[in-house]
Amino acid sequence: MKVAVLSFAHVHAATYLELLRERSDIELIAADPDADPADPTRGKALADELGISYRSSYEAVLAEQPHAVIVTSENTRHRHLVEQAAAAGAHVLCEKPLATTEPDSRAMIDACDKAGVNLMTAYPVRFHPAFASLRHSLTDGSLGRLLSVHGVNNSSPPALERSWFSDPALAGGGAVMDHTVHIADLLDVLLDGEQPTHVYAVANDHLSPAHDGTAEGVETAGLVTLTYPRGLIATIDCSWSHPATHPTWGGLSLICVTERALAEFDAFPPLLTGYNTPQTTPRWEPTTIDLNAAMLNTFLTAARTGQRVHPDGHAGLRTLRIVLAAYESLRTGQPTTTSRAT
Repeated sequence: MKVAVLSFAHVHAATYLELLRERSDIELIAADPDADPADPTRGKALADELGISYRSSYEAVLAEQPHAVIVTSENTRHRHLVEQAAAAGAHVLCEKPLATTEPDSRAMIDACDKAGVNLMTAYPVRFHPAFASLRHSLTDGSLGRLLSVHGVNNSSPPALERSWFSDPALAGGGAVMDHTVHIADLLDVLLDGEQPTHVYAVANDHLSPAHDGTAEGVETAGLVTLTYPRGLIATIDCSWSHPATHPTWGGLSLICVTERALAEFDAFPPLLTGYNTPQTTPRWEPTTIDLNAAMLNTFLTAARTGQRVHPDGHAGLRTLRIVLAAYESLRTGQPTTTSRAT
């Protein structure tokens, strides 16, 4: 099956390329025409380093009629590439957030529906076996009613690797745009798509002073509070708060309070911790679950069989509505609703 990757802008693009090139059932092609030719981490330079067949334009890639396409461009460029891929008859996996506005999200969903192809949003954490166990424990009734959820998705500033994350015109925002959506997707699963009635957010840019040039113009720390119709309260810490010396790039966890128990989920727990004396840094050996591989396998299986894939574009839209409501709350200083933020 022919699979194409459009753009290497996102920090996850190289990971997807490396995973796909190892698969014997995949013919992989790619294009990243918007890259700076002098940037060794993007464009033809990266493709050559990884041994990936490279094309000079998106149009050249799509002319080869790939069966599936992965879009890993800057956030505000998702819509155009998804619409192009859908028009070429390709199933689409789009990096999160699905888009930065509701009209763009709806246009992407409509384009894929019209073309009869899947649109999947890149939320790999929902494929974690431990999250599946958590969901089962919360839905089988044994723990009683879910009362509150505290979610944390922290990382180092992605602008350290890709400067566009600090450009609102390309990213659509900062830490709130980047990291709210993963936790929001897990809540979407646990609550069967139920939307919050109110969203309240606070944020600042204290973690990236302007002099370091990493995130000028966007927020770098945020806390989003969600209130749901049945009274459940959820919080999302979406901050880019990991220092450069942290042993991992990022992390994600949930604490769920129920009537009878406290249930915790850690997506990236350490298998072994210690200290690296030569490098004078903490050491963290991660567990072996590859969530990106699990997500890609689900996407490619659906593309091959024609079955409907999840999380789909509608899941991506629901989580984006929470982000947009958070930004409306930041603008007004008051709680808002997802409907008011569209």
